[in-house]
Amino acid sequence: MAYNSKAKLKVLYLWKILQEETDAEHGLSMTQILERLDSYGISAERKSIYDDIKTLRDFDIDIKTYQRNPVEYAIERRDFTLEELMLMVDAVQSCRAITERQARMLITNIKQLATNREQALLDRRIHVEGCIKSKSESVLSTVDAIHEALRLRCKVAFAYRKIGADGKPHETREGKRHEVTPVAISYDDGFYYLTAWNDHHANLTEYRLDRMAKVSVERDMPATRNEEIANYAFDQGKAVMFGRFNGEEVACELTVDPDKVEIITDRFGKGATFLPFDGQQVRARVKVCKSQQFFGWVASMGRAVSIAAPQSLVEEYAITCASSSKSKQLPSTSSARRQRLEPCRPQARDKYCTLPAR
Repeated sequence: MAYNSKAKLKVLYLWKILQEETDAEHGLSMTQILERLDSYGISAERKSIYDDIKTLRDFDIDIKTYQRNPVEYAIERRDFTLEELMLMVDAVQSCRAITERQARMLITNIKQLATNREQALLDRRIHVEGCIKSKSESVLSTVDAIHEALRLRCKVAFAYRKIGADGKPHETREGKRHEVTPVAISYDDGFYYLTAWNDHHANLTEYRLDRMAKVSVERDMPATRNEEIANYAFDQGKAVMFGRFNGEEVACELTVDPDKVEIITDRFGKGATFLPFDGQQVRARVKVCKSQQFFGWVASMGRAVSIAAPQSLVEEYAITCASSSKSKQLPSTSSARRQRLEPCRPQARDKYCTLPAR
């Protein structure tokens, strides 16, 4: 008999076949297993397959034997269920922080965790309203670089870009690199943000990662240490910001139509406290950062949502709407995001202020 170089790999091919083609509902009979091995150029006898299955079980591969007609063998346990894999695919497709090419590569890798039969079910497209993919492929590597700087307790340097009047990215400060101490990374509304200590301005500054370029870990530049950095923390109970713009924190009451309460819960989550229902309007207490963007959000809800208290906020909203109807337009979220965002001074470090671009 001619020597078959693949014979030594038979047990691995058996594992591959069972991994790709079987699950709890779908197994392979011994005849089908022999046929699959033969397609790889490996001839085998039933007895040797039984021995190989035992070897794989000894290696903690969960191969089940199903007493069907005929008897079938399958790998039942998976690292992820089909539902979990579908959730991963949906999350990748809706993520704005990565490019289309990166999304396709990630989905291809996710599909490798599924059986051949399940992979076809993962070929689906979920429409995400208003989802614009990033044009920068460096976001993921930038996240890694920042975490490396945090681990080494050193600074990071980078050029920062903004979209110019020609619709193309241009480096700010005439290309001069920023050298900052990374403090934390956050993810909000589809974008990654770096909160960092800026020695030049002596405050915490926020940068959007997809606008950062030429990022490097400055191992020879120790990270700045001070009380503000040491005490920095994400405050889950802070007032809700609109468009990542800060303003004065206000505890207010909103009224909403009874059949549209989800508008409040979707926007404020557990931060909303609902008052006893009076049979007409639902009232909810929330904390917000007062800003043009907040007023714009209320206005966009039409008659479904209105501000009930405090009276000073009601009056300010009315004045803003009156001014807007005459000659001004409320800043849109898209124009707001074209401005640079920076945190406030130490007494309100978890807030964010809009400052003039450098």
